[in-house]
Amino acid sequence: MQGGHALRRAVGDIVGVLHGSDLLFASPAVGAVVESLVQAWRQVRIELLVPVLRAAVAMCVVLSVVVLAEKVFLGVVSSLVKVLRRRPANLYRCDPVVEDEEAGSASFPMVLVQIPMYNEKEVYQLSIGAACRLTWPADRLIVQVLDDSTDAVVKELVKEECETWGKKGINVKYETRKGRAGYKAGNLKEGMRHGYVLGCEFVAMFDADFQPAPDFLVRTVPFLVHNPGLALVQTRWEFVNANDCLLTRMQEMSMDYHFKVEQEAGYSLCNFFGYNGTAGVWRRQAIDESGGWEDRTTAEDMDLALRAGLLGWEFVYVGSIKVKSELPSTLKAYRSQQHRWSCGPALLFKKMFWEILSAKKVSAWKKLYMIYDFFIARRIVSTFFTFFFFSVLLPLNVFFPEVQIPLWQLIFIPTAITLLNSVGTPRSIHLIILWVLFENVMALHRFKAILIGFFEAGRANEWIVTQKLGNVQKLKSIVRVTKSCRFKDRFHCLELLIGMFLLISACYDYLYRDDNFYLFVMPQSIMYFAIGFEFMGVSVPS
Repeated sequence: MQGGHALRRAVGDIVGVLHGSDLLFASPAVGAVVESLVQAWRQVRIELLVPVLRAAVAMCVVLSVVVLAEKVFLGVVSSLVKVLRRRPANLYRCDPVVEDEEAGSASFPMVLVQIPMYNEKEVYQLSIGAACRLTWPADRLIVQVLDDSTDAVVKELVKEECETWGKKGINVKYETRKGRAGYKAGNLKEGMRHGYVLGCEFVAMFDADFQPAPDFLVRTVPFLVHNPGLALVQTRWEFVNANDCLLTRMQEMSMDYHFKVEQEAGYSLCNFFGYNGTAGVWRRQAIDESGGWEDRTTAEDMDLALRAGLLGWEFVYVGSIKVKSELPSTLKAYRSQQHRWSCGPALLFKKMFWEILSAKKVSAWKKLYMIYDFFIARRIVSTFFTFFFFSVLLPLNVFFPEVQIPLWQLIFIPTAITLLNSVGTPRSIHLIILWVLFENVMALHRFKAILIGFFEAGRANEWIVTQKLGNVQKLKSIVRVTKSCRFKDRFHCLELLIGMFLLISACYDYLYRDDNFYLFVMPQSIMYFAIGFEFMGVSVPS
């Protein structure tokens, strides 16, 4: 009750000042008003605020158990996969496609490689070059560059690069369209309408910053050739710029967990997971039967995967095949990416909930996995709990000593969740505390995006292409990413406001309480300020 004593002392000081004044406040009536206000506050505090906070603590206890159970479950599944050696090559036939003496190269299936891009000046050569170097018979491969660029100079450069590879004997199709309707989904949908696509049995897709190894098709296509029920082969991402800055190191930890645990567990449990939008190979028949690409959300890749999964198609995740890619190096680019990755799935869940429930070609177990684990536990509950508990409830509890947060919920469960998340990137274990603080702040941004998606607010379908730097960042320690950076764009008001709230809570706890909550709250406040003032990521000079 030290907080209550501190409050009474503060009120007493105020009343004393008022009574000691020679001005208007010397009247006994003023003291009576102040005392009535204090009594009203006490009543509201006891009858309303304390019960509400206790209910919030109970709710967070339940949510924390849900999050921990989901992490443990996925961790156990992915561990059993490794222990029991349930690798894709052991479960599916994947013998290499060999050239028949009579048929020649015709024994290889036709493969279409799609590369959608938009003003990708820094990376277009890397992606096109990597696709054109793929080991596959030249007459059985089509590289389709879908260029939505609005910069005339970039457009010309991409076209020239395609022509250069065309002269080397590679069948490169340079395709453009009028406008950017549907963004990436619209671009891919338009690309599938060309007549030559009908002769392609499989479609490999790479974003503009992805660089597949030459043997990518040799290692992935056989899964689809020998297993007619498979619709998708998804491979793992690896990052060429993970060591560039603290921001990229934080992202690497999250992405490694996603690929090493979440994707592997989903594939092992029910042959379903969210398509990552790149570094994968689709059976064109599955795309067509699922209705093709849709631009109703910013999660067009997840949308296609869900529709294909509900038709009974199976997916395989091959984590041993890695494709080089680039992580966002600026906080602005990362925030835009996370908004899209959080808003799109929320809107998609809203649109497809009843469709998942009513699907007749999938089992009840697969429906449960899709609804509960894939959407609710992993994306909604986890994001809300992370933001609300660490950034709202914990600092607010400082002012309400009557409300107790169990020690096991405050320390043990978050520690267990953190350790389970860190298994994907052992080399960064020393950064785990910073990663937790960073993820807690980003949970605010993601939760806001989830609400925008659910309510289809103004930014629900906002699509901002993630900015890439390519090899530019290898040349300078400070990268000139944009020509200008508006002053107001360097500040994120919501993060700064919550950072200030956390700072006030930490200071109050240090001065008036002895529970050491400030040790949890103060570092979180610092991280909010670091992100609010954009003190993370590659520098962007004006």
